[in-house]
Amino acid sequence: MDDSHGRIGRGAIGGAQGEGAGVRRRSFLKGAMALGAAGVAAGRMPEATARAATGHGPSTFPFHGLHQAGIDRPPPTQAQPVAGFASFEVTAANRNQLTDLFRALTDRARFLASGGAPPNTAPRDNDLLGAMVVPDGLTITAAVGASLFDDRYGLAPRKPVQLERMRAFEHDDLDEEQCHGDLLLQLCANHQDVLAHALVDIMAHTDGALRPRWRADGFRNPPRPSGTPRDMLGFKDGIANPDTGDARQMNQLVWAQPRTREPAWTAGGTYQAVRVVRFFIEKWNTVPIGRQESIIGRRKATGAPLYGTDESQDPVYTNDPQGRLTPLHAHIRLANPQTPETAATSAILRRSYQFDRAPGPGGATDMGHVFCCYQRELHTYIAMQTRLESEPLVEYISPFGGGYFFVLPGVRDTHDHYASGLLAT
Repeated sequence: MDDSHGRIGRGAIGGAQGEGAGVRRRSFLKGAMALGAAGVAAGRMPEATARAATGHGPSTFPFHGLHQAGIDRPPPTQAQPVAGFASFEVTAANRNQLTDLFRALTDRARFLASGGAPPNTAPRDNDLLGAMVVPDGLTITAAVGASLFDDRYGLAPRKPVQLERMRAFEHDDLDEEQCHGDLLLQLCANHQDVLAHALVDIMAHTDGALRPRWRADGFRNPPRPSGTPRDMLGFKDGIANPDTGDARQMNQLVWAQPRTREPAWTAGGTYQAVRVVRFFIEKWNTVPIGRQESIIGRRKATGAPLYGTDESQDPVYTNDPQGRLTPLHAHIRLANPQTPETAATSAILRRSYQFDRAPGPGGATDMGHVFCCYQRELHTYIAMQTRLESEPLVEYISPFGGGYFFVLPGVRDTHDHYASGLLAT
């Protein structure tokens, strides 16, 4: 790898992938460009210039730290308007090449998140953002899937304890080609062209070391009329979340900790669950509002609990054991029943996005939700989703993609790289 360019040397990783893989890669990149490169930072773009160019703020988030950006910085309440979840299969031939890949990914992510003038060296920038790479609030969050810990790289003894392949829950319609992966990159930014530019740049600088598997793009709706944004069902989405500014709460609920059952290298990382869910909008729109509210457990207009007036009110069920105010089958009540038995599996950090794609066969809408959450223990999410398996909402949704991943700990400084602890000898 040529560290001066943040790129893997041609032919060092991957090798021939066959025409099918080439077509898949071209389709993957074509999708990136339709919806919308460089060396190690050659000078960061002035903050005022970047902010003026984007129309959003802030334009940059710190790349280095104990945790990766894109989870609590920015916090979910201020998450960037657009996101892309890109899953890959890793084609590195051995552990040394895998290390080269993660070094190259780190170099690219560090530069793209900071911005500046790309060097005039191959592979040259695609100029999608003009002469200067604008960070535009870009965060790139790298996570690894269970399949990376097979026998290819000798990493099985270092696998996160709870990391597993996502199984199908009852009523799921999982498409294997839209699930799982060795590596997941979560890219979030203020505008779609920045995501497209970043993805094309990363593919160019990893030179065949990554084979695209699946991708899900999403957006966040603005508040209507205020407060928490709405999902494609018309309900406010993400009201109940841990306080990302409370370090104690985040350490308890989200971040992997040292001196636990987990391998030492995982400290500072977190388990990530991604579920790509299609909504049957036409069918949902025939349901009376009162019935919709009973299914969700909140008022559609305000986001308040069914007995409340404002979304900031916390649902309380202790005085409603029979479910007369909030039905026992309501989505929010099954997710967090507020019982002693479920207390340990009822809190996750959600950071989800919506999608709206071209109509499917027969002209039906293809809208839905890229559900994304983080938790210190993957079992927390699995237990929660198991409680939701037979909720009334399943009649109006179809989960078809996604997977479970472990978000790598943060990159400490300019000498560190993604997965350094995992790959240390």
